Amino acid sequence: MAKNSSFDIVSEIDFQEVDNAVNQAVKEIRQRYDLKDSHTEIELNKKDKLINLNTKDDYSCKQSIDILQTKFIKRGLSIKVMKPEEPEPAASGRLKQKISLQSGISKDNAKKITRMIKDMSLKVNAQIMDERIRVQGAKKDDLQLVIQAVKEADLDFPVQFVNYQ
Repeated sequence: MAKNSSFDIVSEIDFQEVDNAVNQAVKEIRQRYDLKDSHTEIELNKKDKLINLNTKDDYSCKQSIDILQTKFIKRGLSIKVMKPEEPEPAASGRLKQKISLQSGISKDNAKKITRMIKDMSLKVNAQIMDERIRVQGAKKDDLQLVIQAVKEADLDFPVQFVNYQ
C-alpha cells in the first residue's frame, strides 16, 4: 500500500523581515527631500500585528505607504498582508493610519481553498487545521497540481507551502 504524502498551506509573516522593511522605510523617508519636514513616524507592533503611521498630511501618508510597500517587495514580503485602514486625524492637524498585517488563513478563506481543491476532482484530501490547510494524497503529482492551482488562484492573501512529506 502506498504511503500518503502531504503538505500544509499556510499564510505566515516573517516579522524580522517586516521589522527590517519598516526600518528601511523610515530611513528613506527621513532622507527624501519632499518628506524630510513631514516628521513621519512608522512603528511596528508585532504583538497586535499592526503598523502605525503618523505623518503631516495626506501626500506624505500616501508616499510613506508607497515606500513601505516598496521595501516589503524588496525584502521578499507580499504586500497582500498589508490591510490599510482609513486615515484619521491626529493631534496638531496630523494624520494617523493603521495598517493591519494579515497572518494565518481565516475560516472563510480556508473554506474557499478547500472548495477549490475539491472541485479539481483529484484524489486528494484537504482538511482545515486552525489557520492552515493540510492536503494529503497518494500521488505526489496530484499534490503538485494542487500547489500549482493554489499558486495561480487570485487570492487576496499570500500563501506558502510547508511540511511537504
